[in-house]
Amino acid sequence: MTTSGVSLEIEEGREGCETEFIPIVRSGGWADIGFRQSMEDVYVCVDNFMHDYGFNNFGEEPGAFYGVFDGHGGKHAADFACDNLPRFIVEDEDFPREIERAVASAFLRTDTAFAEACSMDADLASGTTALAALVIGRSLLVANAGDCRAVLCRRGKAIEMSRDHKPVCIKEKKRIEACGGYVYDGYLNGQLNVARALGDWHMEGLKGQDGGPLSAEPELMKMGLTEEDEFLIMGCDGIWEVFRSQNAVDFARRKLQEHNDPVMCCKELVDEALKRKSTDNLAVVVVCFQSKPPPNLVAPRGRVQRSISAEGLKELQGFLDSLEI
Repeated sequence: MTTSGVSLEIEEGREGCETEFIPIVRSGGWADIGFRQSMEDVYVCVDNFMHDYGFNNFGEEPGAFYGVFDGHGGKHAADFACDNLPRFIVEDEDFPREIERAVASAFLRTDTAFAEACSMDADLASGTTALAALVIGRSLLVANAGDCRAVLCRRGKAIEMSRDHKPVCIKEKKRIEACGGYVYDGYLNGQLNVARALGDWHMEGLKGQDGGPLSAEPELMKMGLTEEDEFLIMGCDGIWEVFRSQNAVDFARRKLQEHNDPVMCCKELVDEALKRKSTDNLAVVVVCFQSKPPPNLVAPRGRVQRSISAEGLKELQGFLDSLEI
């Protein structure tokens, strides 16, 4: 399915789950410069997004916005996207009636607005990946351009809600080559190790008025939340450099069971990534969908089948025969 030319994948919760489930959102975030000389990652958590932007008649259902932005070549693009993307979403004429279209449009509008800002101040020249999530009622929408990643925890199982946009990915490589670009040693046009990003207008051959191999269009994934959905992790690539998706879910789940605090959980994820020698800046957001901590999972006990070898059977028969003497 496509929305404004943007890929949209839709997944639903498991059959049999209560569709009347309404999430109770709680969130936290944490960031650390790590072992880098400068900090280029930013994040934003707005649990009351709809009310904060004037949608007071939205009701009691959740209306939240979360974002993680991983800058490169400076922090200006990441700061600009963090400050302006939420505003461009709510200003779109399709919001909130057609949220997918509004979010996709806001990504492109943010990219264009940053190009205009850079034309007036060359010192702003930089780029950023962008990962955004909206919780509207019981719907979760994730939009991604770059290599940040969102992972949903559903009853302990990791469900990836985004795809890493690396130049070497087959789908991205085909798109890049169709737009006149190339991939060299894993880098887009030999310059950038992501295939989608906002900004980078100053880099020759990547973007132009007629498009280019570096795309700001997000991929969207929409999910209907159920009572089995526990939390969402949104992290920059520095997190996923040392965590697999399921590993991060397992780690965060244990921590939330201990203290049920998403802010503390984020700090522990970042601290663990540093222990595992992540080489990048680190930023992570955790969004909980329940007021209670994740429950303990009890695996069903399977039937145990036992067998006996021919030699054992022979020895048993000999023992039984001796009893008859």
